[in-house]
Amino acid sequence: SLQIRGALNAVRSLVEESERTGRALPRAVVTHSSGNHGQALACAAQAEGIPAYIVVPRTAPQCKQDAIRAYGATLVPCDPTDKSRAETASNVVQETGGVLVHPNQEPAVIAGQGTIALEVLEQAPQVNAVVVPVGGGGMVAGIAVAIKALRPDVKVFAAEPSNVDDCYQSKVRGELTPNLHPRDTIADAVKTSIGPNTWPIIRDLVDDVLTVSEEEIKRATWLVWERMKLLIEPTAGVGLAAVLSEQFQAVP
Repeated sequence: SLQIRGALNAVRSLVEESERTGRALPRAVVTHSSGNHGQALACAAQAEGIPAYIVVPRTAPQCKQDAIRAYGATLVPCDPTDKSRAETASNVVQETGGVLVHPNQEPAVIAGQGTIALEVLEQAPQVNAVVVPVGGGGMVAGIAVAIKALRPDVKVFAAEPSNVDDCYQSKVRGELTPNLHPRDTIADAVKTSIGPNTWPIIRDLVDDVLTVSEEEIKRATWLVWERMKLLIEPTAGVGLAAVLSEQFQAVP
């Protein structure tokens, strides 16, 4: 439900621009994704009749690759690195004449993800902190902008696996510090690094970054499966793992 917000907002923005200017719709939309944003963009593009090309690491779960194809998109494999993803997507844009919809640096995607915060504030007005998993940073950036604009007293925490802690390292060093050689993590959807559009927002509006171990992620994911009877992927367990951590529990 979170990824479709950004993808729909981005695709609808392209459609509205076409209607406003009288120009034709884009020949295609292109993105790179570990799987979730790719599915969302494929779905949004299919609804508008726009071809979609999704660059996906060869190591992405097969179920995510199958879902992308099921939405009618063309899947383009690449190596599991940020560099390969970006370069392959750039090549596809040139070959197709399409428009790149970046999975986390595109402003329309960031804004779409930020609508999550509006629902949180409406449904839980007593909230005093939110914890958001971070990969490329689109979701936490969008949420932070909305939260701090409407409720600056609410703290915003980013959460990420300690194996891919570029957001934490960036916060500590005060400068964008991408993972050039990320280690493996069970939370594959947040293996990417934050980027030039999300970093300034995270730097200025996110209160702190919490890191969690692979074992903590597994325990949190299993807890949701066992107690809440909800089937989530490990990436969705990163936030809960952070909430259960000693670091977060010590926050005043």
